[in-house]
Amino acid sequence: MAEMNFRPLHDRVVVRRVDSEEKTAGGIIIPDTAKEKPSEGEIVAAGPGARDENGKVQPLDVKAGDRVLFGKWSGTEVKLNGEDVLIMKESDIMGIVG
Repeated sequence: MAEMNFRPLHDRVVVRRVDSEEKTAGGIIIPDTAKEKPSEGEIVAAGPGARDENGKVQPLDVKAGDRVLFGKWSGTEVKLNGEDVLIMKESDIMGIVG
């Protein structure tokens, strides 16, 4: 991805979906129209973190480059620099892969 001119605020992250497998285990090729959107992605950018009750910034547990799993309906789809990405809160992320 080219240089991103977007910086997420607070505990939000920008996630690029990772393409899913185009064949089933039995070798059947799945057309694009029948594919489910993947719930795995790579973090492109992350905000500094949320503030606690005392005003102190709590850093995020994820960083740019991490591969993560997220809920099926998580985040908001937007187009940045001509690429479809998701913007979501860190709490929408279920975990880091690998």
